[in-house]
Amino acid sequence: MIVGEDESGSSVLAAVRATWAPRGRTPVLRHRFNWKRLSMAGALAYWPDASQSALVFQLRPGAYNDVSLIEFLTDVHIHLDGYQVLLIWDGLPSHRSPTMTAWLAPQRSWLRVERLPAYGHDLNPIEQVWGNLKNSELANLCPDTIDAAAVAADDGLMRIGSDAGLCFAFLRHCGLSL
Repeated sequence: MIVGEDESGSSVLAAVRATWAPRGRTPVLRHRFNWKRLSMAGALAYWPDASQSALVFQLRPGAYNDVSLIEFLTDVHIHLDGYQVLLIWDGLPSHRSPTMTAWLAPQRSWLRVERLPAYGHDLNPIEQVWGNLKNSELANLCPDTIDAAAVAADDGLMRIGSDAGLCFAFLRHCGLSL
């Protein structure tokens, strides 16, 4: 099974996108200038026979570090029912930390890791997930709390994960095939 993993974030500040409005009524986004941050980790998995895909994700306030990423990868392993996994990810310092390296060593029975080159982030299909989410559910969203942002992000990630055609389109967009 091939799995692209990445982390992304969103704040309570609005991600401003173009929109339509009646003539003479300029849309106005009102927000509280709150800098709280919602972090998201996602793993987009593809079965080798291209029969199905799965999106595993986790939302949390604050930022991810090597320990929280290990927890996420453990959840991915459970969710993917113990399949052999080829994990593709970037060179984030948490991915290369001594703690992560020590954790990865005994996981070789089910997990193989390949790092993307620094200039190759567009080869990871999970990047398309973040773009789709931020251009739809999170676009022009002005939540009052980080929990409201998390609900919108969760709804969007559930929408994406339930659409196998969309997940395979992300793979094709990267120029990859199974």
